[in-house]
Amino acid sequence: MDQSELVNKTTTFVRNTLKNAEGGHDWWHIHRVWNNAKLIAKTEQANTLIVELAALLHDIADSKFHNGDEEIGPDTAGKFLRSINADEGIIEHVQQIIRHISFKAGFDKGAFHSIELDIVQDADRLDAIGAIGIARAFSYGGFKGREIYDPEIKPNLNMTKAEYKNSTAPTINHFYEKLLLLKDKMNTPTGKKLAEERHAFMECYLKQFFSEC
Repeated sequence: MDQSELVNKTTTFVRNTLKNAEGGHDWWHIHRVWNNAKLIAKTEQANTLIVELAALLHDIADSKFHNGDEEIGPDTAGKFLRSINADEGIIEHVQQIIRHISFKAGFDKGAFHSIELDIVQDADRLDAIGAIGIARAFSYGGFKGREIYDPEIKPNLNMTKAEYKNSTAPTINHFYEKLLLLKDKMNTPTGKKLAEERHAFMECYLKQFFSEC
């Protein structure tokens, strides 16, 4: 099976699997990350098949929707890729990217690294900031029944991984605990450049938010 057929089959699988997903983690989130990953990959020396497959499958079974199970995503991706006869080396690489892509994975000092992970991670982080990132944050906060803002609850800037995973803080706190930190965590030159404008937009939004409060 050639590269385009692998990508096409994966696209169909992901669209069908995530058709009823929460609005911030649905097919259109995947589509944006996929496009950003392809854009960033143009300026890097990378295996584009791994980049595309990992971008498409990175949220196929997000742990936050599966009782915190951090292996369900890699397992689901692996089973699917084996069903379409993808090369085992490609499957293992994609699974490693899924394991290490998230912000919370940064709490663990894992040994895995690849330029493909850097690219897909940057693409995913870009979708967590800017206008789209703001919309996704409030979509997920509403999905979880969280408050928008409570001045009595201050952001926790020194959370452990467990505290981050179990946080029920207001959505505005999430800007300070994660979203505003992403600009300086970008891996690639293209990712860093694209993050600048989105970061500035979030700062502008927060300034307006607090002026209205």
